[in-house]
Amino acid sequence: MTSLASSNNTPRPHIARTTMILRTQSSLLTDVTGFVAVDHTNSLVVVSFRGSNSVRNFLADADFPLVPTDLCAGCFADSGFWLSWAEARDGVMKAITTADDTYADYKLVLTGHSLGASIATLASAQLRNEGHPNTLYTYGSPRVGNLPLAQYITSQPGGNYRVTHHQDPVPRLPPLLLGFSHTSPEYYISSGNNVTPTTNDITEFDGVDETQGNAGQTTLNVDDHGWYFNAISACGDFEIEKS
Repeated sequence: MTSLASSNNTPRPHIARTTMILRTQSSLLTDVTGFVAVDHTNSLVVVSFRGSNSVRNFLADADFPLVPTDLCAGCFADSGFWLSWAEARDGVMKAITTADDTYADYKLVLTGHSLGASIATLASAQLRNEGHPNTLYTYGSPRVGNLPLAQYITSQPGGNYRVTHHQDPVPRLPPLLLGFSHTSPEYYISSGNNVTPTTNDITEFDGVDETQGNAGQTTLNVDDHGWYFNAISACGDFEIEKS
């Protein structure tokens, strides 16, 4: 894990030698915000999407109807999440192609929190389909699509690390009753807020739509959505510097 600045939990970018390839912010419909960067210190290409931080983001979060995707046969996704990825897709795909040409020996990693986690999940699946192997790390992700989509992404090579925290309500949305499913495995953090979890606080649960981790909790705590190893939303009000 990257060390954190003591003042505000914001990662110090100078720890890793990085090159920014793409900055995306305030897309017209869904306000998708994220970046594609090259981490030369760890030999990584990183695609990261921010969680909900605007009215348009929240509208995308709340848009629950399932729509067809071109990811796999019978695969449907939440319409808001799919639209968010569609808005970012061309720029991200172009940036990854550029990175592959220049940094062929670097590993590709995708990540996101909340709404950003759902976008990262769809982006990861599409990039894998188009010949870009990658590892996916998500935090507090909602359910992204239907059962065939969850099964398909789970079966893709590369590694999926879907992290949830205690009583976080977001991973329980959209509801199973509306036809939504989670990918497997789940890495469930059982410790509370404002403490750094240890390996003893993290349990892996396998199986699409298993209910042993976050889904098995009987109460909800909105604050749990903001604490994943640290205050994950502490940098939420940032502005991407325009070059």
